[in-house]
Amino acid sequence: MNLSVLTAEIWSIVALLVIGGGAAVGVRTRAPSLVVYPLCALVTAAMGALALWSLLQGHDESLVLPLGVPWVGSHLRLDSLAGLFLAIVGFGGCAASVYAIGYGRHERSPERVLPFFPAFLAGMSLVVLAGDAFTFLVSWEFMSVMSWALVMAHHKEPGATHAGYVYLVMASFGTLALLLAFGLLAGPQGHYDFATIRTVVGPRPLAGLVLILALVGTGSKAGLVPLHVWLPLAHPAAPSHVSGLMSGIMTKVAIYGFIRIAFDLLGPPQWWWSVALLATGAVTAVVGLLYALLQDDLKRLLAYSTVENIGIIFLGLGLALAFKANGLTEAAALAMTASLLHAINHATFKTLLFFGAGSVLSATGERNLGALGGLIHRLPLTAALFLVGSAAISALPPLNGFVSEWLLFQAVLISPTLPQWGLKFLVPAAGAMLALAAALAAACFVRAYGVAFLGRPRSPAAAEAREVDAFQTGTMIILGLICVLVGVLPGFVIDALGPIVGRLAGGGGLPPQAAQAWLRLVPLSASRSSYDGMLVFIFIAFAAATSAVLVRTIAAKAVRRAPAWDCGYPDARPVTQYSPSSFSQPLRRVFGGLLFQARETVEMPAPGDTAPARFSLRVRDLVWELLYAPLAGAVDWTAERLNRLQFLTIRQYLSLVFAALVLLLTTLTLWR
Repeated sequence: MNLSVLTAEIWSIVALLVIGGGAAVGVRTRAPSLVVYPLCALVTAAMGALALWSLLQGHDESLVLPLGVPWVGSHLRLDSLAGLFLAIVGFGGCAASVYAIGYGRHERSPERVLPFFPAFLAGMSLVVLAGDAFTFLVSWEFMSVMSWALVMAHHKEPGATHAGYVYLVMASFGTLALLLAFGLLAGPQGHYDFATIRTVVGPRPLAGLVLILALVGTGSKAGLVPLHVWLPLAHPAAPSHVSGLMSGIMTKVAIYGFIRIAFDLLGPPQWWWSVALLATGAVTAVVGLLYALLQDDLKRLLAYSTVENIGIIFLGLGLALAFKANGLTEAAALAMTASLLHAINHATFKTLLFFGAGSVLSATGERNLGALGGLIHRLPLTAALFLVGSAAISALPPLNGFVSEWLLFQAVLISPTLPQWGLKFLVPAAGAMLALAAALAAACFVRAYGVAFLGRPRSPAAAEAREVDAFQTGTMIILGLICVLVGVLPGFVIDALGPIVGRLAGGGGLPPQAAQAWLRLVPLSASRSSYDGMLVFIFIAFAAATSAVLVRTIAAKAVRRAPAWDCGYPDARPVTQYSPSSFSQPLRRVFGGLLFQARETVEMPAPGDTAPARFSLRVRDLVWELLYAPLAGAVDWTAERLNRLQFLTIRQYLSLVFAALVLLLTTLTLWR
């Protein structure tokens, strides 16, 4: 009997669950990570390869399992959109598993990680394959609970419990929003399978409300501002290979959920739907990077940069909705291609960067940038690969991050063709914020890389660091090569996305790119714009090689060595270097006073006093203080008042139940 692709994917998910269950039992006998992680790598590699084959073949398959809701079952479907994101989950999970073979040797509490890691991979895969609302929500919650368990793996560390609590609350809030969205999609008939939901003809009642609920539900998992508060807490708390999965892969599962609802299930779009996405995406991109520029914790900095990239993706989705609603299918295809390509790119370079941060943590035991420095000499391979990831996330050519952001800018330049005057003003403003985000990203990662890897070691741990093992470096090498290949040869990836883009954008995808001369990328027409990734790569490589040869053969003969300039006071101590705070001071003074209420305090000793000068910085998180802290206080106040209910008598309890029943029956009568 021939085994279908979807059936094989289901068995792969079952295998991951079995591996997790086995780890839960075997970890009591100190079952090593050298068993769990290799098995996860094999299963996820097969899952990703099958999903990629399904995507390239245009495979579409459905299946109903006798599980879940009685007489309804669990609907599963593998189409081109699910195939793309399942490939991201599969290959991302494989990379994290291989990396964890080496990183897991340093894990202090493997019994808190090994059982939940494969289950987390299984949960993400089930979300992508879900073909009805019940299966989607159950899988979504399973994914959330497993990732919460991984965030709580180091629960004894300061802030870990708070991070887990905030993450669980935000995950529950997002699930509630999605539950309401699917309830409105199901309508009075209560048809929760996606195939039936698609059969609704014409405009759907309350479609705008469904879109907002979907944006809130998936945005809380992806990290949209102001729903991002869990992300900079949870990512640093989790082990680094889990952080890479959550930031690089789980956020893409959330994006998949929004695309599935907004572009597949919701029906024909209205132009004003795009306003919420454009505004939210633009604000998220800029605010995320401004937060990142103020961080001294390397993993926390990377978490905030994830917020920025999620904003870029949603901005592209908003453009696609605006163009699709106005019948501009070519422009919609361009914006959708940019968003999907950036989702792939972010999954690659953000995973690489988190793995690089994990390697730094393994080698030094430090995440604080102020305790690093000089690692380019101690961790040369990690430094080179982290530089590739930093250049990619900064949208520098010829790497993959540049291609997707360049395509998005091309879509922004088409916005004058939109007929609505509101969009004619909003889209250019969003484009300007996108350009600002690109500049801030470069500044952010110049700061991160310069402070962590250049200069002199700021601590004994940095001075004594040693390069990590082959599993960690090998995984990062592969991810770095993907960043280069997609940046140099983007046409092949864009052609593979063509069937998905054509279906979601309401028309054909972009013109075939692989047949272009010199493998040139021509999104619409050569007269409008084009990008020669191969030529740019050759030029940069030639210029770099020529400069290196000239420096070594000509300039090296005239080298003059002298003490480095140090503000007029020669001092070789590492403390005289730029610190993370001093590096970001100019941008902090421009933006921090308004957005973060940043306050700097300098204690300067009097002349002749040998006491050291002291600098302190206080930054406020206004989103947390103005939105979530009052809400948390209100919940605590209400909980204290409702606590009296547990001390009622039986007669009072029965009276409450009777009153609630009368209220529900009255509401139902009035509703009808």
